[in-house]
Amino acid sequence: MAAGVLIDWGGVLTTSLSHSIAKWIEADRIDGDHYRDVMRTLVDHAYRGDDGESVVHALERGELEGPAFERELAAMLLTVDGVPPVAEGLLDRMFAGFERVDAMYDMLRDVRKNGVKTCLVSNSWSNEYPRDGWDEVFDAIVISGEVGMRKPEPRIFHHALGQVGLAGEECVFIDDIEANIVAARALGMTGIHHRDAGSTITELESLLRLTLRRA
Repeated sequence: MAAGVLIDWGGVLTTSLSHSIAKWIEADRIDGDHYRDVMRTLVDHAYRGDDGESVVHALERGELEGPAFERELAAMLLTVDGVPPVAEGLLDRMFAGFERVDAMYDMLRDVRKNGVKTCLVSNSWSNEYPRDGWDEVFDAIVISGEVGMRKPEPRIFHHALGQVGLAGEECVFIDDIEANIVAARALGMTGIHHRDAGSTITELESLLRLTLRRA
């Protein structure tokens, strides 16, 4: 049985990023097709590219302040009126639609009650995290902008493993981005590519040989 679970936040412990973005696109009257083209280029470079650094690398490591990134991103985007959106508060508005998935938190409580260590490993975009009750579900918290490292860099995984005192082979890693799963598996971890709470909990039950709550 695995001795540790490392887990992402946005899109795993919350509803999906696409759900939040859809709400923001409607509220801010964003040109959705143009937004998706811009973000596809940025994210592909940040998670699948090997041709140098980008503003996303710097933002996630905390090397670039949120307001500076907001100005850069706003200049790349357009509203349906053909003008850039308001830069100030752009990231907060983009992520405002994230909703907590209680089934995942209940699962983490059960995992810890059974002696399995838990660690949050999250790439931040200068965003605030709702940390109420986190001491009940996490043994350690690793947020990219606070530690100056980001997924899928191996060093952030090594850091997280050190926080819970476990080797990669002893841990399960849960994330909704395939590149991060690949990086974790390269360090010996078992990866679960999260798509929804039900399938992730079922897969984790099998790996841990435990019965976990789903609601």
